[in-house]
Amino acid sequence: MSAMRRDIGVAALGEARLWLGTPYRHQASLRGVGCDCLGLLRGIWRGLYGAEPEPVPPYAATWAESAAPGTDPLTAAAARHLMPAAGATPGPGDVLLFAFRRHLPAHHCAIATGDGAMIHAHDHAAVTEVALTAWWRRHLTGLFRFPEELVATGGLAPGTRKEGHSHRHRERSEATQ
Repeated sequence: MSAMRRDIGVAALGEARLWLGTPYRHQASLRGVGCDCLGLLRGIWRGLYGAEPEPVPPYAATWAESAAPGTDPLTAAAARHLMPAAGATPGPGDVLLFAFRRHLPAHHCAIATGDGAMIHAHDHAAVTEVALTAWWRRHLTGLFRFPEELVATGGLAPGTRKEGHSHRHRERSEATQ
């Protein structure tokens, strides 16, 4: 793992830990006030890069169950803005996607800590760090990493899934040195 890859993963994990204790609130994404699992991911993105890469439309708590057959909206959104890491061991700051039923699309996301645990927001609970148990591993359907380089539009630089830092991340790193 490169130093830059480690840096963005550690930065993402640090952002996730700032959300610990935030109450669960469906569709929310405000640290200390409320979030759901997607709201947690959105908040981490904002902490790393600034503005979110695309607007999130309103969604029901059962959105995955009512997704069009053959679609996986959460995985598709992750693929648009994150770097796929299928087959890798989850590292600090990696994004984990879960499906609760084999025939349904991904319905939950979390942030890996890299030490056999994850941080997530779950119904009727606060954002918490829990063990990445065998049950969670069986339901894992996607592993993604935050990008190291963004373009002005907030998306991945075309054709680049390479080493580098986002401008905002670079400024943060220099400010802490």
